[in-house]
This record gives sequence, C-alpha cells and structure tokens, in this order.
Amino acid sequence: MKKIILSLLLITSCVFAKAQETTGAASKEETEVAAVVEKLRAAMISGNKADLESVTSADLTYGHSGGKIQNKAAFVDDITSKRSDFKTIELTKQSITIQNNVAIVRHVLIADTNDGGKPAHISLGIVLVLKKEKKDWKIIARRAFHVD
Repeated sequence: MKKIILSLLLITSCVFAKAQETTGAASKEETEVAAVVEKLRAAMISGNKADLESVTSADLTYGHSGGKIQNKAAFVDDITSKRSDFKTIELTKQSITIQNNVAIVRHVLIADTNDGGKPAHISLGIVLVLKKEKKDWKIIARRAFHVD
C-alpha cells in the first residue's frame, strides 16, 4: 500500500513539475511568432516593403474592421504608399497559441493613423493566423474587429 501511495505521489509531482515547465517560459515557437508580429508592427509604421513581404505568405488574406478584404499585394501597397498610414502602433493583451505548424495570435491594436491626411486614433481587436513555411512563420490570415 505504501508503494502505491509513494508511486502516486511521485507521478503527481512529475505532472505538476511538467505543468510548471510548460506554463513558465515562452516556447521557442512562441518567441519566433512574437518576433514576426513585432516585425509586422514595425513595418506597418515604417512602410518597409521588404519586411512586410518577409512576414506575410503569398496567400495572405487581410481583413479590415470595415469588411474590406485584401490579398498580399494590396495590403503591402496600401502600407508602402501610406494610403494606410500608421504613425504609432501599440499591441496589448497579446496571446499566442501554437498547434503543430499553425499559430493563432490575438491582441488589441491601439494606433494613431493619418490615412488620407486625416488623423485618427483606433482600437481594434486582431486575430492573426500564421503557418510555418519551411523554417519561417508567415502570416496567412488577419482579421480586425472593433472593440469597446
């Protein structure tokens, strides 16, 4: 009986130790995905075409909060031409979930924009879907929605 109790205690402690290990630090994949999201954020402010293209898949579907849907070429063109002109972008409440070679990122985007010379302050919920292509994470879908 003592052996059974000791065995159960050992198994329980191993389970708790593993749970602490997985919830404590971000995984390598989560760190890589977070870096892609940060590179996208910076490129949306700077308009850096090479960076925008490097983080997005050729099959990108980019959905705006107003319902407009763009492919990769249209998204990159709007940012680089400054038709969509971000002055600042802050990302809050970010979460990253990874399953195999797919990542889902959720965050709130708070930004100052100057689209068409009209300054605005926006707050949007964002869902990004990334897929690992060879060794790199690429954004394959993005959807924005209004938040209170």
